[in-house]
Amino acid sequence: MLLILLFLAVILLTYSNGANDNFKGVATLWGSGTLAYKPALILATVSTFAGSICSYFFAAELIKNFSGKGLVPDEIIGSAAFVLAVALAAGITVLLATKFGFPISTTHGLVGALVGAGLVAVGTAVNFSKLGTTFFLPLILGPVLAVGLGALVYILFRQGRKAAGITEESCVCVGDTWVPVASAPTAAFTALPTLQAGLGTQAECQNLYQGTFIGLNFQPLINNLHYVSAATMSFARGLNDTPKLVGLLLVCKFFAMPVNVLILAVAMAIGGWLNARKVADTMSKKISKLNHGQGFTANLITSILVIVASKFGLPVSTTHVSVGSIYGIGLVNGTANSREIAKIGLSWLLTLPVAALLSAGLYFAIHALNQ
Repeated sequence: MLLILLFLAVILLTYSNGANDNFKGVATLWGSGTLAYKPALILATVSTFAGSICSYFFAAELIKNFSGKGLVPDEIIGSAAFVLAVALAAGITVLLATKFGFPISTTHGLVGALVGAGLVAVGTAVNFSKLGTTFFLPLILGPVLAVGLGALVYILFRQGRKAAGITEESCVCVGDTWVPVASAPTAAFTALPTLQAGLGTQAECQNLYQGTFIGLNFQPLINNLHYVSAATMSFARGLNDTPKLVGLLLVCKFFAMPVNVLILAVAMAIGGWLNARKVADTMSKKISKLNHGQGFTANLITSILVIVASKFGLPVSTTHVSVGSIYGIGLVNGTANSREIAKIGLSWLLTLPVAALLSAGLYFAIHALNQ
């Protein structure tokens, strides 16, 4: 019975992970008006599922790390009560954050749960050295690197675009009407050419690129690159997150590893499809305002950092890296919402202790009932 509960708890955690994380890869597509919400959600779900499946072949180190091996003694790792407490605590923590629209890190939730249950189970036998080098260091460095690289790469791309003679066409919005302003028949606009006007949604009222690059119209080119970068980022998230959750199923021994990966990939996809909207609003609309090129840049930085981390078995948070890259670009273009970032940062600070307290209490109760 305990193993069945454990299996269901890991499914709950994986569903929660999908709900909180699924849209993060395509947030800039929706936020910049490049793609509507539903097509963006489809792209995220399909790409994440593909990354989850591929994680079986490429992410053995993350599976080992998030089984808890080396953090607590092996006999505790093999305890269904311990892993059940970890899975339940992390799942509840992520679900609560999703309910309020906070894009938190499942990785942080898992680390907190491992520590909380571990302290109750073995006390000071928890390997705090491994905790620092394997978990905390990449979790702290991830968003810091993302902010810096996001800002730097965007500045370089912007300068390159201008050097190539590609310009931005500004728009003026009135309700659902957007007017690309090149000129107007008033004294204030006499130096500008012909006035153009068109109807569209508010999301379409943004800076559009004019010019060509290597013989191609730049606006369609950057849109296509944006789609690819969003799909790559979603793929990278599935690649990095799924092994962390599969590691918790090693205790059950119900199915072979490929089946475990497939089951969790499906659970993650369902969670992302059904419950992504609140976190999507936060990621797409509230951190920074991005145009097509800026959204592409943010996704490119996130994808590179997460894929490199997966290659070396570093459990970085896709959430932290994604938010960091979007915020870094917002700092450069002057649209960064520091108040929203402060709220998100507070939710990040609370994730680990909340998960730790929940897992400690759950492990104590489960262990007592199992005696």
